[in-house]
Amino acid sequence: MDLGLIFGAFGVGIVVGLTGMGGGALMTPMLVLFFGVPPLAAISSDLVASAVMKPVGAIVHLRRKTVNMRLVLFLCIGSVPAAFCGVLILKAFGDGEAVQNTLKIALGCALLLTAMLLTVRAYMRLIERARSRDGKGEPLPQERPEVVVKVVPTIILGAAGGLIVGMTSVGSGSLIIIGLMVMYTGLKASQLVGTDLAQAVPLVASAAIGHALFGDLQLGITLPLLIGSVPGAFIGAQLSSRLPGGFIRRALAFVLLASALKLLGLSTPLTGIVLGVVLIAAPITWMQIRRYHGFPALASAEMREYRRAKRDSDHVDGAPKAGGHAE
Repeated sequence: MDLGLIFGAFGVGIVVGLTGMGGGALMTPMLVLFFGVPPLAAISSDLVASAVMKPVGAIVHLRRKTVNMRLVLFLCIGSVPAAFCGVLILKAFGDGEAVQNTLKIALGCALLLTAMLLTVRAYMRLIERARSRDGKGEPLPQERPEVVVKVVPTIILGAAGGLIVGMTSVGSGSLIIIGLMVMYTGLKASQLVGTDLAQAVPLVASAAIGHALFGDLQLGITLPLLIGSVPGAFIGAQLSSRLPGGFIRRALAFVLLASALKLLGLSTPLTGIVLGVVLIAAPITWMQIRRYHGFPALASAEMREYRRAKRDSDHVDGAPKAGGHAE
């Protein structure tokens, strides 16, 4: 049994449990690029492994009540039948390499754009907090708005994600989580990940059944994936449900970037260089931006100051003051 494959799947499992995405976008390229697995076999094996891996992370989030079940229901109404149809469409096109390449390039562009938008969103949030602090803007709300399910758009989002997952194994986390972020800004980061993982369970199961019946499933590849990815997903989900939202959003942006680079066909060395530069430069740049707007370089230091001020305020008049959450 290939130990490298097990360790690789373990790493992908942690990413999936932590962020709700990266299963297909990382696992399938890993199988094709590093282990020489044919694309169709990689897609089939990845989907079957994900059908077992995703519930592990979803169960952790269900126990911690970070899953919006109404969203899961309407996403699955669209995604489950569409995923099975995606397998049938793939078979109708033969090996479907041209279709898969087109879809992967389009999805890679979408992921890259979303990673950039996450960064812009964090910057705008910082500006809002600075304006609120300086008395130039409205105080930031302490509670997120209630999530009202948009039935038809949610079903359409599920159907689009399911179709692409059935054809490429990519999208159960990346594509749908993008849609959820855009449509439901009231979801906390942990709820976003938990809801996405839960809806991915029946979606991936549908696609996996289709590939097991009509695809090119190879148990010699699937078994090591299961051995590595299941404990990885459990560890990642434990971290996701406990870590601060700002950290999870940064992890999401990093995984989006990594997935986009691979989907757009960048070589492994070049991808590693880009990710390494981002990993080093992004925190330094963000600390400088925070300082420029009058915040401590580290969000943890800001949170300590906020809690200290809140305690002092409680001692004075017993009422906490309005404030913001550190990013």
